[in-house]
Amino acid sequence: MGDDGKLVGIVLVSHSAQVAASVAELAKQLAGAGSTVPVAPAGGTEDGGLGTSAGLIVAASSSVDRGAGVAVLTDLGSAVLTVKALLAEGDELPEHTRLVDAPFVEGAVAAVVTASTGADLAAVEAAAAEAYTYRKT
Repeated sequence: MGDDGKLVGIVLVSHSAQVAASVAELAKQLAGAGSTVPVAPAGGTEDGGLGTSAGLIVAASSSVDRGAGVAVLTDLGSAVLTVKALLAEGDELPEHTRLVDAPFVEGAVAAVVTASTGADLAAVEAAAAEAYTYRKT
């Protein structure tokens, strides 16, 4: 948990508000009842439609920032592009925000479980990315 006890925050960006919220809930439940990892969904558009919203992503990122970094996981192409654009601007997202290349559901679970142990941002990112190796056959 670092020297300061701060936890990495997790933001889940989906084209669907319901998908983002459900994956956030699933990941928190699988991390365990005692998990205090800050997790925020950023799904859909401000008007409730399908798509991605820079404003929702910025708000979610700010809400989970505890000073240990923010890991952002995305579902589909334009969500990735929106997060990359925000990172390129450099001043909209909290310092040490990272777009994590990981499968959305499995990566989110791995990220939240790993963050709950107090791991740093690099370890959270590595655990989420490792979810690509999960075999289902």
